[in-house]
Amino acid sequence: MFAGHFGLAAIIKAKQPQVPLWALMTGTQLLDIAFVPLFLAGVETIETIGDGHGEAFIHAGYSHSLASALLLSILAGLLSWRKWGRSSGLVIGGTVFSHWLLDLLVHRPDIPILPGNIGGLPLLGIGLWRWPVISITVEALLVLIGVVLYFWSAVKRSESDGVSHTAGKGRALLAGSVVGLLLVLSLVTDLLGIN
Repeated sequence: MFAGHFGLAAIIKAKQPQVPLWALMTGTQLLDIAFVPLFLAGVETIETIGDGHGEAFIHAGYSHSLASALLLSILAGLLSWRKWGRSSGLVIGGTVFSHWLLDLLVHRPDIPILPGNIGGLPLLGIGLWRWPVISITVEALLVLIGVVLYFWSAVKRSESDGVSHTAGKGRALLAGSVVGLLLVLSLVTDLLGIN
Protein backbone atom coordinates (compact mmCIF):
# COMPACT_ATOMS: atom_id res chain seq x y z
CA MET A 1 0.00 0.00 0.00
CA PHE A 2 2.90 2.37 -0.70
CA ALA A 3 0.78 4.37 -3.12
CA GLY A 4 -2.07 4.71 -0.63
CA HIS A 5 0.31 6.10 1.99
CA PHE A 6 1.67 8.61 -0.54
CA GLY A 7 -1.86 9.52 -1.63
CA LEU A 8 -2.75 10.29 1.97
CA ALA A 9 0.36 12.51 2.26
CA ALA A 10 -0.86 14.51 -0.77
CA ILE A 11 -4.31 14.84 0.81
CA ILE A 12 -2.77 16.13 4.04
CA LYS A 13 -0.53 18.55 2.11
CA ALA A 14 -3.59 19.98 0.37
CA LYS A 15 -5.18 20.67 3.75
CA GLN A 16 -1.98 21.67 5.61
CA PRO A 17 0.10 23.60 3.06
CA GLN A 18 2.58 24.87 5.67
CA VAL A 19 3.99 21.34 6.15
CA PRO A 20 6.70 20.36 3.63
CA LEU A 21 5.57 17.68 1.18
CA TRP A 22 8.84 15.75 1.60
CA ALA A 23 8.23 15.54 5.37
CA LEU A 24 4.70 14.24 4.83
CA MET A 25 5.86 11.67 2.27
CA THR A 26 8.66 10.52 4.58
CA GLY A 27 6.27 10.49 7.53
CA THR A 28 3.80 8.20 5.77
CA GLN A 29 6.65 5.77 5.11
CA LEU A 30 8.56 6.06 8.41
CA LEU A 31 7.45 2.63 9.65
CA ASP A 32 8.61 1.06 6.39
CA ILE A 33 11.87 2.99 6.59
CA ALA A 34 12.38 1.46 10.05
CA PHE A 35 11.47 -1.95 8.58
CA VAL A 36 14.25 -1.93 5.95
CA PRO A 37 17.33 -2.33 8.21
CA LEU A 38 15.47 -4.86 10.36
CA PHE A 39 14.53 -6.80 7.22
CA LEU A 40 18.11 -6.68 5.91
CA ALA A 41 19.34 -7.94 9.29
CA GLY A 42 16.83 -10.82 9.18
CA VAL A 43 14.96 -9.59 12.26
CA GLU A 44 11.78 -8.90 10.27
CA THR A 45 10.64 -10.90 7.25
CA ILE A 46 8.09 -11.10 4.46
CA GLU A 47 6.39 -14.43 3.81
CA THR A 48 4.90 -14.62 0.32
CA ILE A 49 1.72 -16.70 0.20
CA GLY A 50 0.75 -16.07 -3.42
CA ASP A 51 1.61 -13.97 -6.41
CA GLY A 52 -1.22 -11.43 -6.37
CA HIS A 53 -1.74 -8.02 -4.78
CA GLY A 54 -1.16 -8.18 -1.01
CA GLU A 55 -0.29 -11.87 -1.01
CA ALA A 56 2.09 -11.72 1.93
CA PHE A 57 2.38 -11.94 5.66
CA ILE A 58 4.71 -9.19 6.79
CA HIS A 59 6.46 -10.15 9.99
CA ALA A 60 7.36 -6.63 11.14
CA GLY A 61 7.01 -7.24 14.84
CA TYR A 62 9.22 -4.35 15.84
CA SER A 63 8.83 -1.61 13.22
CA HIS A 64 5.07 -1.97 12.78
CA SER A 65 3.83 -2.81 16.27
CA LEU A 66 1.25 -0.45 17.71
CA ALA A 67 3.67 0.65 20.45
CA SER A 68 6.49 1.27 17.94
CA ALA A 69 4.15 3.23 15.65
CA LEU A 70 3.07 5.42 18.56
CA LEU A 71 6.69 5.98 19.63
CA LEU A 72 7.85 6.87 16.09
CA SER A 73 4.83 9.16 15.68
CA ILE A 74 5.62 10.99 18.91
CA LEU A 75 9.33 11.34 18.07
CA ALA A 76 8.65 12.58 14.52
CA GLY A 77 5.99 14.94 15.84
CA LEU A 78 8.32 16.39 18.47
CA LEU A 79 11.16 16.89 15.97
CA SER A 80 8.78 18.53 13.51
CA TRP A 81 7.27 20.69 16.26
CA ARG A 82 10.75 21.96 17.09
CA LYS A 83 11.56 22.71 13.43
CA TRP A 84 8.22 23.97 12.05
CA GLY A 85 6.02 24.70 15.05
CA ARG A 86 3.29 23.02 17.07
CA SER A 87 0.72 22.66 14.29
CA SER A 88 3.15 21.07 11.85
CA GLY A 89 4.48 18.76 14.57
CA LEU A 90 0.99 17.50 15.31
CA VAL A 91 0.33 16.99 11.58
CA ILE A 92 3.58 15.06 11.07
CA GLY A 93 2.97 12.93 14.17
CA GLY A 94 -0.51 12.07 12.90
CA THR A 95 0.83 11.39 9.42
CA VAL A 96 3.35 8.90 10.76
CA PHE A 97 0.62 7.12 12.72
CA SER A 98 -1.63 7.05 9.65
CA HIS A 99 0.71 4.40 8.23
CA TRP A 100 -0.21 2.02 11.04
CA LEU A 101 -3.93 2.73 10.62
CA LEU A 102 -3.86 2.05 6.87
CA ASP A 103 -1.79 -1.09 7.41
CA LEU A 104 -4.33 -2.23 10.01
CA LEU A 105 -6.98 -2.09 7.27
CA VAL A 106 -5.10 -4.07 4.64
CA HIS A 107 -2.79 -6.46 6.51
CA ARG A 108 -3.85 -9.91 7.50
CA PRO A 109 -3.54 -10.42 11.27
CA ASP A 110 0.24 -9.94 11.43
CA ILE A 111 0.58 -6.62 13.32
CA PRO A 112 1.55 -6.95 17.00
CA ILE A 113 0.49 -4.59 19.74
CA LEU A 114 3.88 -4.64 21.50
CA PRO A 115 7.32 -4.88 19.84
CA GLY A 116 8.33 -8.45 19.12
CA ASN A 117 4.83 -9.49 20.19
CA ILE A 118 5.88 -9.44 23.83
CA GLY A 119 3.25 -11.20 25.89
CA GLY A 120 1.83 -13.06 22.90
CA LEU A 121 -1.09 -10.67 22.54
CA PRO A 122 -3.43 -11.14 19.56
CA LEU A 123 -2.07 -9.98 16.21
CA LEU A 124 -4.06 -7.27 14.47
CA GLY A 125 -5.14 -6.76 10.87
CA ILE A 126 -8.50 -6.53 9.14
CA GLY A 127 -7.10 -8.15 6.02
CA LEU A 128 -8.51 -6.21 3.06
CA TRP A 129 -5.68 -7.79 1.04
CA ARG A 130 -7.76 -10.99 1.04
CA TRP A 131 -10.15 -9.12 -1.28
CA PRO A 132 -7.87 -7.56 -3.91
CA VAL A 133 -10.64 -5.63 -5.65
CA ILE A 134 -11.54 -3.87 -2.39
CA SER A 135 -7.96 -3.18 -1.30
CA ILE A 136 -6.96 -1.92 -4.76
CA THR A 137 -10.05 0.30 -4.86
CA VAL A 138 -9.23 1.81 -1.46
CA GLU A 139 -5.65 2.45 -2.51
CA ALA A 140 -6.66 3.88 -5.89
CA LEU A 141 -9.18 6.19 -4.18
CA LEU A 142 -6.49 7.50 -1.81
CA VAL A 143 -4.23 8.19 -4.80
CA LEU A 144 -7.01 9.78 -6.87
CA ILE A 145 -8.20 12.00 -4.02
CA GLY A 146 -4.57 12.92 -3.27
CA VAL A 147 -3.90 13.88 -6.89
CA VAL A 148 -7.07 15.96 -7.20
CA LEU A 149 -6.75 17.74 -3.85
CA TYR A 150 -3.02 18.39 -4.23
CA PHE A 151 -3.48 19.74 -7.76
CA TRP A 152 -6.45 21.92 -6.73
CA SER A 153 -4.58 23.18 -3.64
CA ALA A 154 -1.45 24.03 -5.65
CA VAL A 155 -3.50 26.08 -8.12
CA LYS A 156 -5.41 27.85 -5.32
CA ARG A 157 -2.17 28.69 -3.49
CA SER A 158 -0.67 30.12 -6.68
CA GLU A 159 -3.67 32.41 -7.07
CA SER A 160 -3.17 33.81 -3.58
CA ASP A 161 0.64 34.25 -3.90
CA GLY A 162 2.15 37.60 -4.82
CA VAL A 163 3.72 36.11 -7.96
CA SER A 164 2.38 37.05 -11.36
CA HIS A 165 -0.77 35.16 -12.19
CA THR A 166 0.63 33.38 -15.25
CA ALA A 167 3.96 32.38 -13.68
CA GLY A 168 2.36 31.25 -10.42
CA LYS A 169 -0.32 29.23 -12.16
CA GLY A 170 2.28 27.66 -14.48
CA ARG A 171 4.41 26.53 -11.53
CA ALA A 172 1.34 25.23 -9.74
CA LEU A 173 0.23 23.26 -12.80
CA LEU A 174 3.72 21.80 -13.18
CA ALA A 175 3.98 20.89 -9.47
CA GLY A 176 0.51 19.37 -9.44
CA SER A 177 1.21 17.42 -12.60
CA VAL A 178 4.53 16.05 -11.35
CA VAL A 179 3.11 15.00 -7.98
CA GLY A 180 0.06 13.50 -9.70
CA LEU A 181 2.23 11.53 -12.12
CA LEU A 182 4.44 10.24 -9.30
CA LEU A 183 1.40 9.17 -7.27
CA VAL A 184 -0.09 7.32 -10.24
CA LEU A 185 3.28 5.64 -10.95
CA SER A 186 3.50 4.54 -7.32
CA LEU A 187 0.05 2.97 -7.66
CA VAL A 188 1.06 1.18 -10.87
CA THR A 189 4.22 -0.20 -9.28
CA ASP A 190 2.19 -1.29 -6.24
CA LEU A 191 -0.26 -3.16 -8.45
CA LEU A 192 2.54 -4.77 -10.46
CA GLY A 193 4.35 -5.80 -7.29
CA ILE A 194 7.39 -3.63 -8.03
CA ASN A 195 8.13 -2.12 -4.61
